[in-house]
Amino acid sequence: MLRLSIKEIIGKINTEEPFNAVSEDYSFTLKIDSYAHYICGAVHDGHQFRKELWDNCLHSEYDRWYEEDPATKQMVQHHPIVIAGCDSRFEYDLNRSPDKAIYEDAWGKELWKKPLQSDIKNRSLEKHHNFYKVVHALVSKIESKYGAAIVYDIHSYNWRRWNREVPVINLGTTNIDNIRYSSFADSWCSTLSGIKLPHNIVTTSGINDTFQGNGYFLKYITKNFKNTLVLATEFSKIYCNELQYVMYPEVVHSIQNGLNKRLPLHAKTFYDQFIN
Repeated sequence: MLRLSIKEIIGKINTEEPFNAVSEDYSFTLKIDSYAHYICGAVHDGHQFRKELWDNCLHSEYDRWYEEDPATKQMVQHHPIVIAGCDSRFEYDLNRSPDKAIYEDAWGKELWKKPLQSDIKNRSLEKHHNFYKVVHALVSKIESKYGAAIVYDIHSYNWRRWNREVPVINLGTTNIDNIRYSSFADSWCSTLSGIKLPHNIVTTSGINDTFQGNGYFLKYITKNFKNTLVLATEFSKIYCNELQYVMYPEVVHSIQNGLNKRLPLHAKTFYDQFIN
């Protein structure tokens, strides 16, 4: 893996050079094995938390992990294009707009002992800004190359929060162009329900059941690229014990295998139908 500046990363994208890199400040990774017509994103995979923030933070490492999306990068790591955050959403949230990316409180609990200074915030927001510079260059390249692109925006959510039965997989589609793309969302939802999971877990799936797809990653791409579909795809945290801070690698592996089979086929169907 290379360590590259934002300028170097964008330069390689513009010349369609395959590479596997971490950004110069270690805030995100981007792997491009080939310039395929689809992209996988895992913006909340990161757990890094800048040391200068530690003493001022009221949340424990476990508190932060609980709200992050661990292993979401692993679920899609073998696909040709994968972009993933390295930093915790508690430093800055890549799935929120810049003006809301730095939390003052998180899920009803104050986050900081004292308000963050402007210079500390600006260091975090610079990383947010650079990430989206690369996202813009990447999606622009894929859409211009193929005439259309599809982005699989992979997340997870804490199913134990809900006092009702919730789907193992939820798609948020409120902010996509449903007139053009609802059939592709429906087919994605349907194929995901076929993923086989261990321990007799029944793979249920739904659309806009728990979350509606209001994230900034989806909104930014949708606003800036007219022929790119973003499918916000949330796995409930059946792949870990979210209360005990324990990962279930065999469940993660099963999700990964399921996506390895289904995701490229769905992306090909999207591309073939959209272009034709």
